[in-house]
Amino acid sequence: MRQDVLGIYLNDHLAGATYGTALARRIARQHRGSPGGGDLERIAEEVAQDRQSLLRIMERLDVPVRGYKIYGGMAAEKLSRLKPNGVIYRRSGLSFVIELETLRLGVEGKSLVWRTLLTIAPGDSRLDTAELNGLLQRARDQIETLSARRLAAAERIFGQGRRCITATI
Repeated sequence: MRQDVLGIYLNDHLAGATYGTALARRIARQHRGSPGGGDLERIAEEVAQDRQSLLRIMERLDVPVRGYKIYGGMAAEKLSRLKPNGVIYRRSGLSFVIELETLRLGVEGKSLVWRTLLTIAPGDSRLDTAELNGLLQRARDQIETLSARRLAAAERIFGQGRRCITATI
């Protein structure tokens, strides 16, 4: 295994995990007490834990953390707040739908890093397949929950029934 390439790969995912952690926490904070808010708080906590798991795995693999990638992930999350949403001074329902889609895509990416590590685990005793399988299953559960929350938000914002929305996906 080429350690330099693995280091770049894992640090790129760490940047994404940094972005995703900040986004998940912001979404959970903004929707605390709303329908599905508990799900969003749980996912935010799990995303933060998964980021810590990635850091521990990187340490076990002797992959140095590249601080500039972490700062890049933090900056990207802050900049993503500037996107237009059809409303000038406040958030719109569209913002929530887009944020849920973005977070879901991030969780999909996270599931891919766990799958990649599972493919190299048989040749590297520093990787725990049970841990990686658990992380992968948790990512799948998060994807399912985020998909349900996104559909509910899309129904509210676009005013159509679930059958119409799912039929176009």
